[in-house]
Amino acid sequence: MNNPVVHHGSCLCGGVRYETTAPVKASSHCHCTMCRKAHGAAFASYGNVRREHHRFVQGEALVRTYHSSPQVTRQFCSVCGSPLLWHSDGAYADIVAVPLGTLDTPFHTPPHKHIYVASKAPWVEICDGHPQIDRE
Repeated sequence: MNNPVVHHGSCLCGGVRYETTAPVKASSHCHCTMCRKAHGAAFASYGNVRREHHRFVQGEALVRTYHSSPQVTRQFCSVCGSPLLWHSDGAYADIVAVPLGTLDTPFHTPPHKHIYVASKAPWVEICDGHPQIDRE
């Protein structure tokens, strides 16, 4: 029996589309310098799904890969630059992190923690009461 599609997502220009076939879990706001730069924002909001439950359904030829550090690979749309996912070659190699802002279907579980707050933008004040972790 197949799992129903849980979420659909896409980039800004709509050239790349993806789906997940399992719930997106462990969502968080990442304040690391790389995520801030990749998103052009104060932090990036991600949710995780097992790699086998994520697939590109349109425009995979437009997806580009960037190795932002020795163990982290980021993928983005080559047309509009939208971040599409990132994954690690380390202990979590079977997980991909999906930028929550790229989801086209409703996501009702808000991020439950802030990570890498030691490198957050100095003008950001975190006041939502969620745990703040210096590293992940």
